[in-house]
Amino acid sequence: MLGFQGDVPAGDVELTLVRHGRTEWHAENRYAGVTDLELDDVGREQARTLAAWVREHPHDAVACSPLRRARQTAEDSAAELGVRPEVVPELREVDFGIAEGRTLAELRDDEPELAAAFVTDPVRHPFPGAEPPEQAATRVRDGLRALADRHRGGSVLVVGHNTALRLALCSWLGIAVARYRDVLPRLDNVAVTRLRVATPTDPDRPPALLCLNASLTPEPVSPRRPR
Repeated sequence: MLGFQGDVPAGDVELTLVRHGRTEWHAENRYAGVTDLELDDVGREQARTLAAWVREHPHDAVACSPLRRARQTAEDSAAELGVRPEVVPELREVDFGIAEGRTLAELRDDEPELAAAFVTDPVRHPFPGAEPPEQAATRVRDGLRALADRHRGGSVLVVGHNTALRLALCSWLGIAVARYRDVLPRLDNVAVTRLRVATPTDPDRPPALLCLNASLTPEPVSPRRPR
């Protein structure tokens, strides 16, 4: 179903991008951003599910964001593969400024004009105090490119974040970053997105998108709104 292939053409790299497991804030659909949260019980089980999948689909390396929820998600998979996770600072989540710890519904009640402007165009109207989306897209995309260049001819499991990865995907695939919420409404926890990257990476050449947001396990049913 995921189209995974262990043999990577000479010089190419396969990046398996995975959103971290669930936290208490993510269960409530709150913006976590750079707040350093731990996985909740569901998130820890999701991390074990990812490790079981990795056992059947080995990778050469594991990389992750420095935030605790990403590192915890990566640990079981890295142990399964017998490698140490490579912590990549560029993979951290976007800082959401005043939105940190709040839901979009709460922001619509408390700051209706700010929320409406953000939904209309998050690039022109990011939340006050937030990292500019285009800046975040470039940061994460360049971090992924550098990771691919370091692992030529191999495969890397990359544990990151919902918004950061969506922004990077849009930037790298040639999609307008301002449309990231429309084109990629969300990445599910421990869902798999796979890229094949030609190395050395060429800024003008996008990667091949092999798989997008393929869930390894059903998520708990709860009301969801795009973030």
